[in-house]
Amino acid sequence: MGGKSITTEPKGSLTREYRPRPDLFRAACWLASTLTVALLVFILGEILYKAWPAIHQFGFGFLSGIQWSPNRGVFGVLPVLIGTAASSLLALLFALPLGLSIAIFLSENFLPQPIRQLIRFVVEMLAAIPSVVYGLWGIFVVVPLVQQYGAVIAEKFGFIAIFSGPAYGNSLLTASLVLALMVLPTITAISRNSLVAVPPTLREGSYALGATRWETILGVILPTAAPGIVASTILAFGRAMGETMAVAMLIGNSQRLSWSLLAPSNTLSALLANQFAEAEGIQVSALMYAAVVLVIMSLCVNVTGEAVLRRTQRSVVGLK
Repeated sequence: MGGKSITTEPKGSLTREYRPRPDLFRAACWLASTLTVALLVFILGEILYKAWPAIHQFGFGFLSGIQWSPNRGVFGVLPVLIGTAASSLLALLFALPLGLSIAIFLSENFLPQPIRQLIRFVVEMLAAIPSVVYGLWGIFVVVPLVQQYGAVIAEKFGFIAIFSGPAYGNSLLTASLVLALMVLPTITAISRNSLVAVPPTLREGSYALGATRWETILGVILPTAAPGIVASTILAFGRAMGETMAVAMLIGNSQRLSWSLLAPSNTLSALLANQFAEAEGIQVSALMYAAVVLVIMSLCVNVTGEAVLRRTQRSVVGLK
């Protein structure tokens, strides 16, 4: 009446009222993320606290020192820093071409499917082998080979600093070769997944334009899968830098500064593993200082890798 309409609801009807419920899954994710960051901060804080006496006493001279003598209270990690970087880069130099080649053959139809599956299974099994087993295998297989053929290399090319003798079995080259085998599954698996994920239309379009198979692989598929290949390289480099047991068994654990690949060397992780059990006093702080340096190096690798990865992704999609 009076132009107003009255709406009535039938008897027995239920009016549902929306009430926002707490998103438990989102809260759990936030809690897990916060705890992860808090745990990382706690670990870094504890390492810094233990390392502070050495940081205060040695300063940046710890990074440029070439002597490590706990009996005299002299600590320097320059040879160890060089050994860490050199062993990781050499391992990557050996593993990246081989791992990428295996990934290409596993993602393309060069081989029958059963053979590809067998090779894939064998490569993935390499990732499941414990580090100490790699170390033992390196002692009985790689060390004699490096000692035998290294002597020949040192005799013929000893005038080059990196091949100068004498050739030791436990050396930087030995550790790098075993590290290359250890990071090979990481490079192969991630690179293969990236190559398989390339849209088939790109391959078909390249063939339609008259490109050959290898022109398509090198000019279309590999550039499109570049972000995944870069990611695999970063992960492999990070693992090689932090590997401990196999390196400690094979690298020779020498604190001397040498540019020869055939000479013993050392890494930060191997230094910590070999000396921490018997350390006391300022040596403990010096080792924790070395652990801080290793964490900073790993952080720099990850940050640099992330920047390269994003730049590669932008170049793939055509952005500047």
